[in-house]
Amino acid sequence: MTQPAIAEELLAWAPGRGLTSGPAPGTLPGGRLLVADSWLLRDGRMRGFDRHRERFLRACGDCGGPPLDRLVAFWRDMTAALPRTGEWFPRVELASGSMELRLLLRHAPPLGTGVRVWAAGQSDPRTVPRRKGPDLDTLARVRRRASGEGAEEAVLIASSGVVLEAATASVLWWEDDTLCLPSPQLPVLAGVTAGLIQERAHRSGIRVAHRERTVAELDGREVWLVNALHGIRPVTAWTARPMSPGPAVRAPEWRQWLDDVMEPLPAG
Repeated sequence: MTQPAIAEELLAWAPGRGLTSGPAPGTLPGGRLLVADSWLLRDGRMRGFDRHRERFLRACGDCGGPPLDRLVAFWRDMTAALPRTGEWFPRVELASGSMELRLLLRHAPPLGTGVRVWAAGQSDPRTVPRRKGPDLDTLARVRRRASGEGAEEAVLIASSGVVLEAATASVLWWEDDTLCLPSPQLPVLAGVTAGLIQERAHRSGIRVAHRERTVAELDGREVWLVNALHGIRPVTAWTARPMSPGPAVRAPEWRQWLDDVMEPLPAG
């Protein structure tokens, strides 16, 4: 029986062998990932478990990954191995070349309640924008560049200048009482946390609209960067442009709601 892990490590999976520490024989760690998915795990609780599972399995299928029965078996063993205490930021991976399935266990970094954003408008450098994994190294370089500009995140824009998302987060914003986000027709990743927020907005009778806006058109608005690690982080400052963040009047209540919808992991 798989026992929950208690230390940071890379666990590789193989049929009949389950998860073991380090890469499988004949494979190399690191390298470009075909698929990746990650989330905040707090004392054995997380948000959107089924959504993360579906996104990972679908992405693996889309790029010619292992057959579904192997993916399901990996997900079962991975779930059983996740720690039930502490704050973690695990990542499931499908490696290119070897097609190895892996679990990277990492402690969660400090969580942010707000975020400074480099608003210069970084042209989208991704090669596979609708699948998380292949462009992680590229996006890490974008974030390092943003850090050099006094920010923690950067906004990616289309060739038209329209906002797509941030390097590691979906971009949502408010126009009066309407919750806005980029059109799904644009090259954006289907964010799990953004999906949970939209679902709650619909249930609550809040209007949700897909709109195309430039970075400059977000000036003075309440803008959120949303992902599975930090949840909702309102933009508290824009750098590289004469822009001002709007007051984060809605964020505290929605952040509390996201904390409240964390659910215990299945048994496996």
